[in-house]
Amino acid sequence: MSPAAGVKAPLLPGSSKSAPAKPPSVSGAVFNVSTSIIGAGIMSIPATLKVLGVVPAFVMIVVIAWLADISVEFLMRYTHAGDTTTYAGVMGESFGRVGSILVQICVMITNLGCLIIFLIIIGDVLSGNQLEGSVHLGVLQQWFGIHWWNTRAFALLFTLIFVLLPLVVFKRVESLRYSSAISVFLAVVFVGISSVMAIMALLEGKTNSPRMVPELDNKAAFFDLFTAVPVIVTAFTFHFNAVRISMVLCAAIYFAIGLFGYLLFGDSIMADILVNFDQNSGSTIGSVLNDIVRLSYALHLMLVFPLLNFSLRANMDEFLFPNKTLLAKDNTRFWSLTLVILAFCYLAAIAIPNIWYFFQFMGSTSAVSLAFIFPGAIALRDAWGISTARDRILAAVMIVLAVVTSTIAISSNIYSLITENQS
Repeated sequence: MSPAAGVKAPLLPGSSKSAPAKPPSVSGAVFNVSTSIIGAGIMSIPATLKVLGVVPAFVMIVVIAWLADISVEFLMRYTHAGDTTTYAGVMGESFGRVGSILVQICVMITNLGCLIIFLIIIGDVLSGNQLEGSVHLGVLQQWFGIHWWNTRAFALLFTLIFVLLPLVVFKRVESLRYSSAISVFLAVVFVGISSVMAIMALLEGKTNSPRMVPELDNKAAFFDLFTAVPVIVTAFTFHFNAVRISMVLCAAIYFAIGLFGYLLFGDSIMADILVNFDQNSGSTIGSVLNDIVRLSYALHLMLVFPLLNFSLRANMDEFLFPNKTLLAKDNTRFWSLTLVILAFCYLAAIAIPNIWYFFQFMGSTSAVSLAFIFPGAIALRDAWGISTARDRILAAVMIVLAVVTSTIAISSNIYSLITENQS
């Protein structure tokens, strides 16, 4: 699911006075957490290697994974010490109702951003994209040619009405263990196919030479490095119910995809790497593999979309109508929120068809707050008196790094927009 699957989702499993439940398996936890971490973030990691270079990108992935592990430890420790089992509850114990509301707002922003990113990627797969002066065709256009019915706006509208809408109207969400395993499997398949294609291209001498370190031609190029950090931060933001095996697995998957994707496409890599798989592979098998990679991940996102929509809808309802009856029992409220969310996501995905901007925005605001700033603030506030000197130092460093990098990234993006408009 999303990095912030729900404000009221428990950070720790609750106890029951009834018959003891079957203990969760490590493999089940790894699959669920790995799915929540990987999500759509896997598509933009290769583009960060183009910005940062291979070595700095690897270091950044390791450092952010390490900091995420520390923030998880902070939250778990304060959840054990306190009387609540939810993220909002832990923030509420430290900062009162304001803390709970801040978490809730960040959860909604992050979930909404993820839904928009999902639609953008689905649109890229079906109808292609035209970014940075290059044209990439979608599978529908490659199969049937360019027509009005397979344009981005129409293909996404069709998908929204006939695929996603029937799925999001369900009022109950059942166990996601098996779908999570399939999701991680799809990510591994993506890595496998990319690896095979990169190795084959390497043996044939057709790979692009990767840039080990960034090119710093001017001051603007230096500040552009910070715009890649929020993308990795967003990729590692998740519902804090983690195990270290998931961190290692996801870090390995991210770097493998980043490296092999960069070897395959070099500086022509797009913010959504799936867009690059429209290129002619020179063989029938290669073309089939390209289509399998794109369509399988698009299908994965279509199946995950209703889960995030369910969470966002529930959080919005609780935020806007805290004293109303259950949402599932009020059809008017249920349908209104559902349609508003779908319509907003569709319009945003059509208006800004570039996932890089959404990753940067979330990674500089809501995602970085959920992943690092809030957990660090909880440790510094130390409502239960359990933080050590080491905890306070790490928390302070985590918050400072998060605020500084996010501020520079936002400033760099604003400067880039201003210069683009002037030129």
